[in-house]
Amino acid sequence: MRGAEFADLKAFVTIAEQGSFARAAGELGVSPSALSQTIRGLETRMGVRLFNRTTRSMGLTEVGSRLFARVQPLFDQFDEAIEEVNQLRDTPRGTLRIAAPQMALVHLLQPMLGIFQRDYPDVVLDLHSDESLGDIIANGFDAGIRLGKHIDQDMVAVRLGPDLRQIAVASPAYLEKNGTPKTPEDLREHRCINWRRAGQSSLYPWEFARDGNWFELQVTGSLIVNDCAVALQAAVDGLGITVWTEEWMKPLFDEGKLVPLLRDFSPPSRGFYLYHPSRTRMPPSLEAFIHVVRQVAMGNVEPAV
Repeated sequence: MRGAEFADLKAFVTIAEQGSFARAAGELGVSPSALSQTIRGLETRMGVRLFNRTTRSMGLTEVGSRLFARVQPLFDQFDEAIEEVNQLRDTPRGTLRIAAPQMALVHLLQPMLGIFQRDYPDVVLDLHSDESLGDIIANGFDAGIRLGKHIDQDMVAVRLGPDLRQIAVASPAYLEKNGTPKTPEDLREHRCINWRRAGQSSLYPWEFARDGNWFELQVTGSLIVNDCAVALQAAVDGLGITVWTEEWMKPLFDEGKLVPLLRDFSPPSRGFYLYHPSRTRMPPSLEAFIHVVRQVAMGNVEPAV
């Protein structure tokens, strides 16, 4: 149906509902003469008369009554659909699908889940643990979370937290037995625990900086995993050296289970960002999600009870 045909049928239904060309014209915001011309054009194209009109009264013909009975429910459905969209536009509701690395789920999102459900009960969060760097749109997600350095420039990115420092770590028992590396290059003489992202054949690069310049270092060892949490536990168990985010390992440092290494070669870098492709108005559910994550990260909300 072309736009003009839709508008003409809408005019026809409004006149039938109002029982008057004048009242229908007022509702549609047009003049009665323009509305009368619209209906004459519709009747000419259809080859039938839809209204019986005199100077004092107006009524539907039999054909007009049949047409009204068929199309009027359709316009009611259109109105309901538009109202539903308006509600979704203004009120957070529906399903929000987010892809994020496992550790971002644990450290950024897990603390906010109870608060989000309390404040936005009409939103269903569909969280997917994803270590890959795949296309979130092709995979059906509304948004994703990644370290800032991994976000494409054509994406809209929203910072979710502070800069983070990735450092090498090992257990006290491992260092007592094998010695402590003093420079990144010393890692080549140690057993290192590598991990790779899902869907990638290459190992996760170990990055360091010297004199303000970042560089990657290839290390070797007898263990490769595809889960960073497994790599971290292996380091706790004394199986070698691995790298991970310093801020998230503090409990392990405090308990003496891990020792930070090479901090002078590990300056902070861009932390986690939420990213999405659209530069138009953000869906209310996504706006609400970002607000809660950032407020929880800054400690500015009351815990859910």
